[in-house]
Amino acid sequence: MGLEIGALHVRRSIFIRATPARVWQEFASFKSISAWFGRGHVLHVYEPALGGKVDLSIELGGKRRHYGGPILLFEEEREVSFACNWADADMAWSVPTLWTLRLTQMYDGTQVEIFHHGFERLGRDAADNLEGYEEGWDVKHLKALRAIVET
Repeated sequence: MGLEIGALHVRRSIFIRATPARVWQEFASFKSISAWFGRGHVLHVYEPALGGKVDLSIELGGKRRHYGGPILLFEEEREVSFACNWADADMAWSVPTLWTLRLTQMYDGTQVEIFHHGFERLGRDAADNLEGYEEGWDVKHLKALRAIVET
């Protein structure tokens, strides 16, 4: 059914006028997902399969910082979820958080959601981390996906 999304999460969503099967085509390969998902960060590795790897990076303080992890759930036309932690020991959490990209059939199209979740796992640092990510996220990735799918 999908990974459970806990109470402490960042969520962004968009409605796309296309079937989940059509939207999923943009999740099927590194080339297709990097056309829309690599905005504000760089997507270096995306292995679309259970146990595959996701590696992203952003520039912080003039230094390229990598994050990502293994794909924990891969349900075609429905969901990709992966563990997420910083590669550098000075930034890594004691346990990874989670990212979920979920597609849900709705009306004549698809609701696409991106969640960064699992902050509860960070204990007393959960609230500060959640607030930081909530402030930094927007929907530019999802708008780019919609532009690709609906044209």
